[in-house]
Amino acid sequence: MPQSFSSSPMHPLRNPAFLKLLAFRIQIVLAYQIIAVVVGWHIYELTHDALALGLIGLAEVIPYFSCALFAGYAIDHHSRRKFGVLAGVLTSLNALVLVGTTFMTLKDPVLWIYGSIACGGVARAFISPSYNSLFALALPRDQYARAAGVGSSIFQLGLVVGPALGGALVAWASLTSAYAVSAVLAMSAALTLLSLRIKEPPPAEASPIFSSIGEGLRFVFGNQIILGAQALDMFAVLFGGAVAMLPAFVQEIFHYGPEGLGILRAAPAVGAIMIGIFLARHPINKHAGRWLLAAVAGFGVCIIAFAMSNYFWLAALLLMLSGICDGVSVVMRTTIMQLATPDTMRGRVASINGIFIGSSNELGAFESGLAARLMGLVPSVIFGGSMTLVVVSATAFLAPRLRKLDLHHLH
Repeated sequence: MPQSFSSSPMHPLRNPAFLKLLAFRIQIVLAYQIIAVVVGWHIYELTHDALALGLIGLAEVIPYFSCALFAGYAIDHHSRRKFGVLAGVLTSLNALVLVGTTFMTLKDPVLWIYGSIACGGVARAFISPSYNSLFALALPRDQYARAAGVGSSIFQLGLVVGPALGGALVAWASLTSAYAVSAVLAMSAALTLLSLRIKEPPPAEASPIFSSIGEGLRFVFGNQIILGAQALDMFAVLFGGAVAMLPAFVQEIFHYGPEGLGILRAAPAVGAIMIGIFLARHPINKHAGRWLLAAVAGFGVCIIAFAMSNYFWLAALLLMLSGICDGVSVVMRTTIMQLATPDTMRGRVASINGIFIGSSNELGAFESGLAARLMGLVPSVIFGGSMTLVVVSATAFLAPRLRKLDLHHLH
């Protein structure tokens, strides 16, 4: 099992800079998760059109992908902290615009909402590179693995609490109140990061923007360990994600109502939080590459078993186990990326990683829907889990350095 390899006497949670960074992360995640849930309800109230719901994701993803590489460049060449603060302020302003759409008389409030979501996509492009760059500055290298487990748990907690809080605010208060809470959380995140006292290294040497972005891309695609870890995660989510199909499983297979959907949606995050807490106390060092490959393979097996299950609570348990496997994968990938990336390239590498993961989530939902249409619901999910196992086998063969990796090789 995982072994502790930290020689530092101070746990990451006793590090004031890291605690502030975690506070920033949970607040900003809660803010945009509340917006994501509430804006869907708001749009459907205005349009009663399922296509309008689909356009929400498109409105955010296009500007996110368009800005991600440039965000990484900016963070590597300027203050990492200030761009994180800027992202929080922009998210807060977007939420305030959404507050306005709930009570102001606007000619076309839907366009205002989509415009705000697009600006939110721009802000989101800066959040992950800022966090990852500051993560490396706030901690000594021998604490990265522990801290990655803590950070993963905090992120997953936000994914669980944010949607629940957003739904509760809409149900028990109003759309206006939900957006206002999101605005306060985002501004609080910005102020938290503004108060962070951390010594930033000199920015990367100035170079033409496209040349610098190309340098980041060459680094990732030329590094077998980083590329293998990112590609493994991307294709596992692309093929193995069953989340997009959960409403169909709840209605057609398990015959539950909306509460069943809520339980199944929360189950993977609960598993990820549990393993994140465990790995924060028992970080993996030896055979890290094998653990990563085994975790993704375990994820694929859980998805196949979920598709074949006819019992609701067994399905929930299997999804929780898939979350445990995915949590190991996330912590390992985060740790590998932090240890293997030079300080001067952290923003660019994090932005490229964000594109890998973001594209897999969006395209994975499309792949799941298309496969379900062509094969049927259950066979499509079995196919996706099986493809995840194929991806693991291919990665183990094509990336031997990743397969043989021990984390101490990267110190």
